[in-house]
Amino acid sequence: MVAESGQPHRLAEVLDAERERLIGRWTELAGSALRGRLTTVELERDLRDLYGALLPVVTLDGDLNQAESADLKAQLADLSRSRARQGFSPTETASGIFALKQAVSELTAKDDSPETFREVLAFSALLDTLGLWTFETYAAAREELIKEQSEQLLELTTPVVKLWEGVLAVPLVGTLDSARTQVVMEKLLEALVETGSEHAIIDITGVLAVDTQVAQHLLKTVVAARLMGAECIISGIRPQIAQTIVALGIEFGDITTKATLADALRHALQREGVVVSRGARDRTR
Repeated sequence: MVAESGQPHRLAEVLDAERERLIGRWTELAGSALRGRLTTVELERDLRDLYGALLPVVTLDGDLNQAESADLKAQLADLSRSRARQGFSPTETASGIFALKQAVSELTAKDDSPETFREVLAFSALLDTLGLWTFETYAAAREELIKEQSEQLLELTTPVVKLWEGVLAVPLVGTLDSARTQVVMEKLLEALVETGSEHAIIDITGVLAVDTQVAQHLLKTVVAARLMGAECIISGIRPQIAQTIVALGIEFGDITTKATLADALRHALQREGVVVSRGARDRTR
């Protein structure tokens, strides 16, 4: 291999000639940082692919903006995303790249040529750059994964339940913010269309606190449901929340509110024309 200047690139030639030896040592060093969380076969396969993409870049003096670097950067990005999804830390991910430094240093330790020393330093700087690139890609992949998990969690924590023919319920737990309200609204409207229900109960028994912002979110959901031809009932208004709503001067207008989900269901069933009566056992109590 030759450098851009036309002169032979000694380190590139060594890396090519000693490929198997260096890959084996690289795998050994990188594997020690992972503490057995990947098998040797899996790790060696990943590093072998990276090594093949790395060789054409060695003579570029660290310039990763050239076309020869595209394959290497793509492989590093895929590796970083894979490690992020597997639960590896950014240190464990980047250290796999840095481990090649030691392998190359051990191999060239006895070569006292100034040219080789300069090329090894340049290669070390290249690996530092690749390590930072890997870290940045890992961080982006983790943010993407966290966003996906947050969206999935929102889906799980905002179920739409069919309580009765024509009656749906959305039990809310935790904090209600703009993002979650949007999910609630979308799922409720979709369920109203799919089931043809005319009544929806929004139960806030599990909502930690109700302030002006939360009230506005609830009102938007109710209005959206009304536009779909469904009447909403808000249930689960505990005494403390009722006092807060009064103190803040929040007005729910003509929206029906009930203290419990059971009361809201009874009201909805009556609106559906279902007669609700207590059993003999309840009447004797």
